[in-house]
Formats: sequence, C-alpha cells, structure tokens
Amino acid sequence: MNNERLRPVFVISVAAELADMHPQTLRQYDRMGLVSPSRQGGKQRRYSERDVELLREIQRLSKDGVSLEGIRRVLALENQVAALQSRISELSKEVFALRSAHQSAGLGRVFAAGTSGDVVSLTRGQRPRGRSQALVIWNPRNK
Repeated sequence: MNNERLRPVFVISVAAELADMHPQTLRQYDRMGLVSPSRQGGKQRRYSERDVELLREIQRLSKDGVSLEGIRRVLALENQVAALQSRISELSKEVFALRSAHQSAGLGRVFAAGTSGDVVSLTRGQRPRGRSQALVIWNPRNK
C-alpha cells in the first residue's frame, strides 16, 4: 500500500466534507473504533486518504442497510481477507524460491505411501517396494 495514502493530513472538518458526512459522525465512528484517525498534538484528529476511503465505504454499507455492528464485522473480515491474501502471496513466493533452489541443485524427491500408510521418501531413481508403496503422493519435478 502506498505510504502517502496512510499519511494523516486532513483535519476532521475536511475529512467530513470529503466523505460527505457530518464531523460529529466521524467522532462517533472514532469512539466506536470503525475509523481510528491519527492524533496530533492537542489530541486533534488527523485523517489519511485511506481513512476517508474507509468512511466512504462505511457510508455505502450504511446506505445499503447494514447496521454499524454489521459494518464493524464486514470491515474486520475484509482486513482478515487482506492479511490472508498477503500471507498466501508470501508463501507462494517462498515455495517458488524453494522449488527453484531444489531444481537448480538437482534435488528432486519423490514421496510414496509406506506399508503402514505413512509417507516415505524415495531417492531419485528409486522405485517403491511392493504394491503398498506404489502410490506417488508428490514429486516436485512433475508440476
């Protein structure tokens, strides 16, 4: 996310005008924890572009008939989804890097089901022993 969008620059009257709301509504949302602006000296609220976007989203949801508690839940779930998507992206990059490292090093491992249902590792070129190990579970070379 662009850091400029997170920089607290708008006083409450400007943020309220940008979001097409009354300043008292912004104070109420701050007390409820829906939008938490930064505080400057003297406890003056300062809103960022992201805060104003959030206020507009709250207004849209409210106009669609969602209660304030419902809005709080929607926002929390959206934050959770964003965090999970970020984590998926990190893990995907890590998996890609590990696969690339293994392939460039000539390391390819095959896993098969053992006789008791456990997973056993096979070295390159090794075949499973007997019918109980015939199921190949994962081979990074065969994407």
